[in-house]
Amino acid sequence: MNTERKYILDENTAAKKLERMAYEIAEELVGEKTPVILAGIRDNGVVMARILAGQLKTIAGLNTEIIEVSLDKRHPGEIHLDSVMDFTDRIIILVDDVTNSGKTLLYALKPFLEGYPKMIQILTLVERTHKAFPVKADYVGISMATTLQEHIYVEVDGDRITGAYME
Repeated sequence: MNTERKYILDENTAAKKLERMAYEIAEELVGEKTPVILAGIRDNGVVMARILAGQLKTIAGLNTEIIEVSLDKRHPGEIHLDSVMDFTDRIIILVDDVTNSGKTLLYALKPFLEGYPKMIQILTLVERTHKAFPVKADYVGISMATTLQEHIYVEVDGDRITGAYME
């Protein structure tokens, strides 16, 4: 871990936050028989979705399917899913590492809304409290008040979240 950075989560704490959120999901979806779709936003969101899928299987025997959502976070236009499926009456949890303005999450919802899902929820490891778009995560690892000039980055190494820091 780079000591010059202002870390807000280390690897152990990030893992505990993800596990807590997996327990929250398991409690919310107790008795659900259809596999839950974990839609990870490209890169860090997908890593988090994979971690959560394993935890949900262990904690509650909950089956999941993982979809990767790709979009340009700065200028979202087209949204690509790595898997095509019917979302009708399905539970979808959109997973991302940091909620900044809410713009990425709002745009990422579009392909799922066209499929008439039963429920869509949002999970984020770090939520910043000032948003420009009306998006509120259902599952949050940590919520932080930051200035607009500060940025939060989540570090990933392979299939692990190794930390989150602010610059």
